[in-house]
Amino acid sequence: MSIMVPIALFGWIPVILLVFASFPPRRAMIFCFVFGWLFLPPAGYEIPGFPDYTKVTATTFGVLLAIILFDWQQLLSIRCRLFDMPMICWCLCPFASSISNGLGVYDGLSAIFEQTSKWGLPYLIGRVYLRNLNDFREVAIILFLGGLVYTPFCLWEIRMSPQLGRYLYGIGGVGIEYFNEFGKWGSRPRVFMGNALIVGTFMTAASLMGIWLWKTRCLTSLWGLSAASLTLLLLITTLLCKNLGALALLALGTAALFSTKRLHSSVVIYLLILASPLYMSLRITGKWSATPLVNTAAIIHEQRASSLQFRLNNEDLLAAKALQRPVFGWGRWGRARVYREDGKDISVTDGLWVIALGNTGVVGLVTLTMAMLLPPVMFLRRYPARTWVHPAIAPAAALAVLVTLYMIDNLFNDMLNPIYVVTAGGLARLATAQTTSCVIRQSQQGWVPQPTANLTFPMDPRCQGQMTQ
Repeated sequence: MSIMVPIALFGWIPVILLVFASFPPRRAMIFCFVFGWLFLPPAGYEIPGFPDYTKVTATTFGVLLAIILFDWQQLLSIRCRLFDMPMICWCLCPFASSISNGLGVYDGLSAIFEQTSKWGLPYLIGRVYLRNLNDFREVAIILFLGGLVYTPFCLWEIRMSPQLGRYLYGIGGVGIEYFNEFGKWGSRPRVFMGNALIVGTFMTAASLMGIWLWKTRCLTSLWGLSAASLTLLLLITTLLCKNLGALALLALGTAALFSTKRLHSSVVIYLLILASPLYMSLRITGKWSATPLVNTAAIIHEQRASSLQFRLNNEDLLAAKALQRPVFGWGRWGRARVYREDGKDISVTDGLWVIALGNTGVVGLVTLTMAMLLPPVMFLRRYPARTWVHPAIAPAAALAVLVTLYMIDNLFNDMLNPIYVVTAGGLARLATAQTTSCVIRQSQQGWVPQPTANLTFPMDPRCQGQMTQ
């Protein structure tokens, strides 16, 4: 690693404070989470008594410090609600796992601190700042903007090979498989994320935002260019990232959003929300081998099918080990992994769900799933799918689908992204707001918003209704 790694990671907190001093707190928070994720190095430092200092913890603690210094009244305004209990239980569950495995109180408290810093604090920050529909519009547009900013870096690495992380941070280098896996179609970019899967997933999220913002005319132009042309550019770049899993999620999310326009029904969205809990239930009980997924992947790319089969085989081993301690799991320190008689580790952990099951048991897995999927359900009940084509609601709707897709992605990957946790916290608050001034009624002429108000980004004039609550 180069000297730029500590400069970037430890210098990020002062940058966050400067951003909060220069911009409105909500927008500063969104920019810091998105662009910290994009450009900070995929490295970390061990600090005794604290979670590893990585891009996630640097951004989370930096934003929390900025809120305390610049906007502490908003932090004090938050009150715990019943819908917050799954996230609270998810953060406290590692303590029960440590105690039940005889690891001690200190280990349990340390585990709570680590869990809270990665999940609880981003959720709290989302609860603080994402309060109304216009706030979610800014999140969606900044995610879209982040994808556009990343596009030239991705295109450069697709053509020249994934080397930018090595040039700037001394991290990376690339094996020959990155060149040969897809032949003439170029390399899979990693940019500053250290992993091609993470890049592909983020570009998928940005593309999904662009597609729905453009389709609902919530965003008509950016930088003087039409939203349609920018979305097309981003979508092409996402396809060139060649992440088949991420592209499948993009297709799934796009189909789900467009179903609300064609069917005017919430059924497809509910099925999407149920997909990840149903998969976990069937895999834990051994009632489904997931062979159809492997066969489908083999039609597209044989190597991806082999990779998926390898992950499923390890899931079977890890789930069987986890069910030996089904309630609170095995705790930390690799105790949930599978070892041979000679002590050699023979397991590979990929999916977040099987990691949560092994470390914190069924209790932890259920609370994690509820913490992330309950907010989209609450949002869907407040704003039925038939209203999602309205430009005022469309950005929050797309983000609700994105959080759901993130939980589906966690079935096969463990790539914690605090942006999604922040969004989940905001969705829970939005869905339970006492009043709404964005009253949308259906008339003979279609959807009619409230009287006009100034918005930050260009929007179809017919949709510039008041979006604050």
